Amino acid sequence: MPELGAHDPIGSWSCRRKAGAVVLFISILLMAQTAIGDQIRIAVLKFGTASWELDTIRHHGLDRKHGVELDVIELAGKQATMVALQGHGTDVALTDWHWVSRQRAAGMDFSFIPYSTAAGSLVVPKDSEIRSLQDLAGRRIGIAGGPLDKNWLLFRALAISTGEKDLAETVVPVFGAPPLLNKQLEQGRIDAVINFWPYVARLTAQGMRPLMSAQEAAQKLGIHSALPLVGHVFDASWARSNPRAISGFIAALAEAREELARSDAEWERLQPLMRAPDQATFEALRDGWRAGIPGPMDATTIADAALLFDVLAKLGGKQLVGDSETLSPGTFWGVDGD
Repeated sequence: MPELGAHDPIGSWSCRRKAGAVVLFISILLMAQTAIGDQIRIAVLKFGTASWELDTIRHHGLDRKHGVELDVIELAGKQATMVALQGHGTDVALTDWHWVSRQRAAGMDFSFIPYSTAAGSLVVPKDSEIRSLQDLAGRRIGIAGGPLDKNWLLFRALAISTGEKDLAETVVPVFGAPPLLNKQLEQGRIDAVINFWPYVARLTAQGMRPLMSAQEAAQKLGIHSALPLVGHVFDASWARSNPRAISGFIAALAEAREELARSDAEWERLQPLMRAPDQATFEALRDGWRAGIPGPMDATTIADAALLFDVLAKLGGKQLVGDSETLSPGTFWGVDGD
């Protein structure tokens, strides 16, 4: 039986067909990889508000539209997200820029993209006699986030700036988890609470009265920009090595925020993720998130951020800012030196 080879038309056709199939397969694989784009691993709290934005991105394919693919890693606590980021188990995590400045002062190369300007607030029961910071003297005040919480430090700084005593000397602080403090306020076991904005939204939906927001306290201290307090944090060297990934991520975030700012229907779709027990809470969470959509960072906001850093550093000290005596250059990605 003759061998099939170069002089065999059947063998030649078969070889060409196989070679063509291989080329086609490789082409399809390359196109699929291009469609998927650069993968970005992002660590978030399992039921955190950032999940709403990321779900919008993935639901509408905004990540792939901009050449990236988000791999969202849900973790149980903020400390776990920071461990994952520092251990290179994730590319991006959420935290505040004071942490970034501290890390940069220590020689690390992290940087920050704004996520939200939404801040915590001081909340009292609707019929409370408390009308000012001075009225807090001798009261039991719930404080989420611990002694170094930014909201608590801002209210302390404001009281001191007006010539009053430091709130740390006049109130009875009760530190605890945000949902537990909300419950204690509802039960009358504490007189007021300083809590993060999603928990404040839940309280206001129940008729509780916000006395003052941390942003309002900052404005009274001379900080007039609506500063982002929480943002997406990443290793700047990773971002510089992956310019397409970081630019695609930023573009996807911007488009998702536009959708969430204008579309009530999108929020209806997200409602199961929000765990709102009633319509009033759902609307308070939706409106609070929208109010926190950050604007662009510029020289004015950087200057205000530096001022806010100084205010917080005076009360928080090295426990809060480490060796970072001033706001570290490069803290804000693409704005202040990176």
